[in-house]
Amino acid sequence: VQLVESGGDLVQPGGSLRLSCAASGFTFRNAHMSWYRQAPGKERERVARITSTGGNTDYADSVKGRFTISRDNSKNTVYLQMNSLKSEDTAVYYCYARTVLRQYWGQGTQVTVSS
Repeated sequence: VQLVESGGDLVQPGGSLRLSCAASGFTFRNAHMSWYRQAPGKERERVARITSTGGNTDYADSVKGRFTISRDNSKNTVYLQMNSLKSEDTAVYYCYARTVLRQYWGQGTQVTVSS
């Protein structure tokens, strides 16, 4: 099983990034997918979640209206579009998959928001 995140970068405040998470080794279309993040000295928190069909999403209050989670089941990929980035969005972002029996984590991708 692999979850490979990409798209992390250094970006100025107010900028945008799109993270991708490519999944393999399990039935992606059956998995609920989430993005989490962990900033230095803080606990890991869930940022966004999307159901297996993509029909439902929810977001942390801190990112509502700025971040959008989506998925392409034909590509086994989940995305996180991040707009109007703030310095407090700086963190390592992790992809997370949950099936009926298993849960999986990616290795993370660094997002740094700084001028």
